Amino acid sequence: MSRSKRIETIKRLLINEPQDTFLLYALATEYIAENDDKKAQEILESLVNSNPDYIASYYHLGKLYQRMDLKDSALAIYEKGLEESKKQKNFKNASEIQHAIDELLEY
Repeated sequence: MSRSKRIETIKRLLINEPQDTFLLYALATEYIAENDDKKAQEILESLVNSNPDYIASYYHLGKLYQRMDLKDSALAIYEKGLEESKKQKNFKNASEIQHAIDELLEY
């Protein structure tokens, strides 16, 4: 299935479940793959604000901010994601975010 078809499928599913966290996250990652940073940013920022416990959003939003050359924003969102990951005792995600922070600060 092409990326544009996946995007359209996700959008159709969101009509019935407009607040479905996983579907919104999936749509954001499809937009990232399409280099549609603004749409991805809008969705991921919304997810972080409305569903702060959905920790996958922090990593991808941080990486997106890096790609957009927004280093301070990337660091801030990584730090929030690291805190939430530790709170949830999700040490794998915490490790991934810590690695992203370390890489970011090396530049």
